[in-house]
Amino acid sequence: MKIINIETVTTTKPIPLPGEYYEAWFQPDGGFKTSYGVSLCKITTDEGFIGWGPGSNVDDYVKRLLLGADPFRIEGFWNSAMLGLDVFARASYGGVDAALWDLAGKVAGLPVHKMLGCSTDRVKVYAATSRLCSPHEHVEQIAHLVSLGFKAVKLRFHRPDHRDDLKVAEAVRGAFPDLMIVVDANQNHRSAQYGHWSRETATWMSAGLQDLGVYFFEEPLNRFDYDGLAMLSGRFDMYIAGGEHSQHIYEFTEHLRRNTYDVLQPDVILGDIGVTGIRKLGHAAEFYGKLVIPHVCGLGSFPFLFSATAAACAGLRNCPMIEFPYDPPFLTTATQQFFARNPFVVDADGYVALSELPGLGIDLDEDALKPYME
Repeated sequence: MKIINIETVTTTKPIPLPGEYYEAWFQPDGGFKTSYGVSLCKITTDEGFIGWGPGSNVDDYVKRLLLGADPFRIEGFWNSAMLGLDVFARASYGGVDAALWDLAGKVAGLPVHKMLGCSTDRVKVYAATSRLCSPHEHVEQIAHLVSLGFKAVKLRFHRPDHRDDLKVAEAVRGAFPDLMIVVDANQNHRSAQYGHWSRETATWMSAGLQDLGVYFFEEPLNRFDYDGLAMLSGRFDMYIAGGEHSQHIYEFTEHLRRNTYDVLQPDVILGDIGVTGIRKLGHAAEFYGKLVIPHVCGLGSFPFLFSATAAACAGLRNCPMIEFPYDPPFLTTATQQFFARNPFVVDADGYVALSELPGLGIDLDEDALKPYME
């Protein structure tokens, strides 16, 4: 068996959102959006097996490596394309890695999490909100999330006055004394009009959030401020987290050496990570006594992003939960998973069951995407 085609399948017509969606990390630079698109990586073999993954960079180099190749040689692809040695700017190959795992699972007739040697068939998730709302609006929002089964929720900070950020966390803690709260300051995002925090502000905020019992504090400083992050990690019992923008797993090396992050947050698609990378990083983090709680992007190819992440984490004992973007009415099952016949849903215990279908386990409904294709 060999690979005969690899391509990116992308919607060409906008998929509408139910209103004006303004993500926290883009404020105040960006603007709202009213639509989005879906991009998927598709790999086909000469025996008719098809592997799907989140949209990825499918360039001539990838085609030279994979066309005619054995679909099970995933580690060979990693060693050639995803070692973090590429000095030229390019998009991620993370989705190609995920699609290869989906393909291998389908050929083997097994879900990827079982191929990797899982220890569980479900993963705990936290609901990741994505907007800057008032304290009252957030309390109402989280009441709804809790009613759906979520036991942990992420709040976003990125307001012009950081003291207003803390007021939101205080209001949510007051309304939900037993809820697991995590906070993302998004201080690693480029934002020309936003006044990024100093170490003093990050320290002040960390003290306030620790008093509120926040589980982890994500991106309180730029990811290359190793000394500042190490200072926060050493001073506070609350976990310091970050790493979603890391371009490859080897970018975490300095963080492990210098004891910056307590929680590593790789993303399958934002860098050369993929399923393979999360597993590698998870094992390395375990040696250093660190947790891995991967970042997962919303919208777009969300079902494949979540499935690939969950499959990689189902055998990691240092992964207590993973991200699940959910922020009605913009990030919902209807907006993020309309092209999956078997969408992922949270249960009453705050967990999501892994699919038992072969590969990444997504029953893709290609007809649902056709109205948005030329």
